[in-house]
Amino acid sequence: MHRPRKRFGQHFLTDKTYLSRMILDIAPNPDDAMVEIGPGLGALTVPLLTHLKKLHVIELDKEVIPHLEKKCQAPDTLVIHQADVLSVDFSSLPLPPPIRVVGNLPYNISTPLFFHLLTYADCIQDMHFMVQQEVAERVAALPGEKAYGRLSIMMQYHADMTYLFFVPPEAFSPPPKVDSAVIRIIPHKTKPAIAKDEKRLADIVRTAFNQRRKTLRNSLKEWFSVEDFEACGINPTARPETLGVSEFVRLSNLL
Repeated sequence: MHRPRKRFGQHFLTDKTYLSRMILDIAPNPDDAMVEIGPGLGALTVPLLTHLKKLHVIELDKEVIPHLEKKCQAPDTLVIHQADVLSVDFSSLPLPPPIRVVGNLPYNISTPLFFHLLTYADCIQDMHFMVQQEVAERVAALPGEKAYGRLSIMMQYHADMTYLFFVPPEAFSPPPKVDSAVIRIIPHKTKPAIAKDEKRLADIVRTAFNQRRKTLRNSLKEWFSVEDFEACGINPTARPETLGVSEFVRLSNLL
């Protein structure tokens, strides 16, 4: 039996209640072009295969692949790519777009993986992931909520984010030291607000939230005057956690 490896952040989901709930939310259809990230020992892979004509999976750990193949026993429907998912070009996978992406993600790569995947937003239909609960709360948070911040804005600029359900540590083997949650990410086909320079938008958001207790007038004074904020319809004495994505985009585009 494969022993979970700490360096790959392996915590295998074993509780069938949460697996069933995840399958229900994913709602796989036979012809879906689906990719699973980090299939591990196949806890999610096996039920997905009962719904799909073909499933592609991306697994970094070479040692887990023989166990996965043995458990799934689906050589005609399971396509295994042994690779680091952060280096995978999702637009070149042998799948017809739009692609659906799912997985129980290693917690140490979830945020960089989100942004890697969103560079392929044009060919992705949706994503369903098991992630650390804190990350799930942050990406789905709304203005004014405690978890709302830089990650919320930059993710919501690219996609609709939905927090689906909580998963406790005891649902995994071995149990992680943190709580987990499942989220849904649907890339915007047309962004509600479009930044002329996305790097500039990211810089402004980062600067504002590095000093989130300060008013915008103080934290962003190197870029904007009081008159600039007023021209964008933004109160210069507001704090960054009160602004939505479109308001940060307006500020970015003013430059």
